Amino acid sequence: MKSLKSITAIALIGLLATSTYAVQAKERTNGRGASGTPVIYVTSQHLYYDTLLLGDLPYNGTDNFQKLEMSGPTGVQTEFGPMDTGYYGGRWWVDANNNDMMDDEDVYFLCPLLGPGRANP
Repeated sequence: MKSLKSITAIALIGLLATSTYAVQAKERTNGRGASGTPVIYVTSQHLYYDTLLLGDLPYNGTDNFQKLEMSGPTGVQTEFGPMDTGYYGGRWWVDANNNDMMDDEDVYFLCPLLGPGRANP
């Protein structure tokens, strides 16, 4: 299972780094909105947020991670964003074993959303 978790983490990093909509972002060369900047869609706010992938986190047996889904208009989405109850400051989990429960086989990482959100990717 360790190798599946590593493969999932690598795929997730690749997805965040090459999001189709991120590549079509504003004509900037660096910073927020730059081409290649990962973008996460927040469904409850109907807003897009740039993000930074800061690294893996260990699973500590608590529920203080927010689910990140591999779907939505940018390929990556979540329910809550900044200022919402349920937003955990960019501490995410991806359900790598598709059992809809946080456990040791899933992927956990830090990837904060950078405000302000915007209406278009």
